[in-house]
Amino acid sequence: MALTRRRLLKQGAAVSAATLPVVVPASALGRGRRAAPSERIVLAGIGIGGRGAGDLGWILGEPDVQCVAVCDVHRGRRDAAKAMVDARHGSRDCAAYGDMRRLLAERTDVEAVLIATGDRWHAHASVYAMRAGKDVYCEKPSCLTMAQGRAVVETARRYGRVFQTSTQRLTEAHHVFAIEMARTGRLGDVHTVYADCRWRDGLRLDWLPSEPEPPQDELDWGAWLGPCPWRPYNRQYVDGGGWYHFHGLATDVAQWGAHTVAQALAGLDMRRVTTVEIEYAGPDATIVTRLSNGVKLVLFRAPGSVWDPCKYWRGSCGERFDGTDGWAAAADGYAQTEVSSPALLRDYGKVMAEYAGRTQRPMNHVRDFLDCVRSRRPTVANPEVMYRSMSICLAADISGQLKRSLKFDLGRSRFVGDAEANRLRSRADRTPYTL
Repeated sequence: MALTRRRLLKQGAAVSAATLPVVVPASALGRGRRAAPSERIVLAGIGIGGRGAGDLGWILGEPDVQCVAVCDVHRGRRDAAKAMVDARHGSRDCAAYGDMRRLLAERTDVEAVLIATGDRWHAHASVYAMRAGKDVYCEKPSCLTMAQGRAVVETARRYGRVFQTSTQRLTEAHHVFAIEMARTGRLGDVHTVYADCRWRDGLRLDWLPSEPEPPQDELDWGAWLGPCPWRPYNRQYVDGGGWYHFHGLATDVAQWGAHTVAQALAGLDMRRVTTVEIEYAGPDATIVTRLSNGVKLVLFRAPGSVWDPCKYWRGSCGERFDGTDGWAAAADGYAQTEVSSPALLRDYGKVMAEYAGRTQRPMNHVRDFLDCVRSRRPTVANPEVMYRSMSICLAADISGQLKRSLKFDLGRSRFVGDAEANRLRSRADRTPYTL
């Protein structure tokens, strides 16, 4: 065929393109700090206002995470989260959803989800996500009833999913050291453990006055309530976390105890604990519980600011282990664990090295979750850890509600000899947000 001018120019352009160097971003090859695309964990965020925005920023700081979608029933919050994700990734690719069920159904590329909704949604969102084949990092408290907590445990087991509850102090060094001092016998026989369970203003049983609902695209009030009993809209529930003080939307003891009871139990041999007895001493009293292994677990409740000093620790979210050979305590803001004798700190490096060698866990809670997404082993705050600590907290809540002492069988998940208390282990879900 004759070589026309047009054909000559076309062939020349093809040759030139083939010989030009191709510029590939270093991040696409996994160079620098970011992992290569094939090595990234594909994430979605559900409930990403307030605490959720902080969690999302934390997890996006890990180099092997790619967030592709965010979901919130509040339009302003989901738009802000999308902007944050896009800015972090240098793109405009993050999708924004108003309905988590749609996200979970459509985004088959998502491997893991961050759930930081209000407390009323934690267990349901976790179950929905795990049924959809996603691993879950969920804010605490991860359930509002024992039945919800059991559903999280059973769903994770049935679907083979990784679950981490956001009790991040289980991976903070000063807490880990206190826990290890108790667990390894360096305090002698541990006889008493204290957990910070300071109350707030109590849980209100009333409703706020009804106000006109905003447009559904701005805030889907029905979806915001989710499985909880219906109540009329009032902006105070939504703005500034006002829901936090209302029965049905939050818990009492478990607001702090979700953290600190898990910390306390981590230092004990829970294989020997089958029952817990809750001693009711009045609505404002510190709650004393007795574990079947002989340890007294004190759910410390002090009035006033959470920052007020107490004789067991400074600051908030503290735990303390008392043994026959000394005590160890930790709380927020500690530079190091406090102990009864400086001699107990001499083995600090050895204790922490042994912990790291035995567990292969990082001192970073979201990093532990992501590592377990890859390895498929249980997280440090796995469903059983969550359920066991939450069961004790919720049993204490029920004891306070009924104003009497109770005995709870951890293995059977039942109160012993108290039908009324057993009825309070669950509550009806509002359709269509059922488990």
